[in-house]
Amino acid sequence: MSFNIRTGFGYDVHQLKEGLDFWLGGIKIPHTHGALGHSDADVLIHVICDALLGAANLRDIGYHFSDKDPKYKGIDSKILLREVMNLIREKGYEVGNIDSTVCLQEPKVNPHIPAMKTCLAEVMGIPEDDVSIKATTTEQLGFVGKKEGVAAYATVLIHRQAQ
Repeated sequence: MSFNIRTGFGYDVHQLKEGLDFWLGGIKIPHTHGALGHSDADVLIHVICDALLGAANLRDIGYHFSDKDPKYKGIDSKILLREVMNLIREKGYEVGNIDSTVCLQEPKVNPHIPAMKTCLAEVMGIPEDDVSIKATTTEQLGFVGKKEGVAAYATVLIHRQAQ
């Protein structure tokens, strides 16, 4: 029996603004600043969505969930991730694994990684062990280092059984 294996890559950035809620990996992290965006601006979920969509050749998150559409204003990104999982499963794909990196000067992400992994795995219906989340700073360089924004990257492996 052979498998059809595909990879995908996602990258996203969001500006940080004082007084907004900070959502990352599906959980709310206490902080003075939050990410600015049309949805809840969860940069980690957005890169995972883009990587999954790309791997399945389904374009990108903006194509499916336009920031011009008022129905997505303030939407919980976990809803978008569930819909992306539905889209890739309609094409017969399942997630092999996800590897992601969040670039953020503060707050520190590492204490929140277990909760984020649990949340994302539950939303996607996959084992926690298939979700890797890492965090890094940029050593105070660039917009991340100046605490002006957050960036994230993700790679995914998806597969389907050959017919």
